[in-house]
Amino acid sequence: MAAKKKSKKKYGAAAGRTVKKVMHERKRGTLKSGRSKKKVKSRKQAIAIALSEARSAGAKVPARKKKATSKKKTAGKKKAAGRKKAKRTKKR
Repeated sequence: MAAKKKSKKKYGAAAGRTVKKVMHERKRGTLKSGRSKKKVKSRKQAIAIALSEARSAGAKVPARKKKATSKKKTAGKKKAAGRKKAKRTKKR
């Protein structure tokens, strides 16, 4: 039989503490988002804020996932540009 690999933890203890603190803030209603300073209601958004804070503090947190550009968005922009041209050519 093959030996099992030891799995490494993805997140450090400091990251866990940060998430716990931020979730507490969210429950109390004192957690605010970045620039807009609006109240955070979403659990997922609260976790994202916590991981971002932990990352900037130097805790062990995996790197953020890269956003993939989709073809649908660029196709939509081309259609919108085509519509604008069609509007200009109409007689009034």
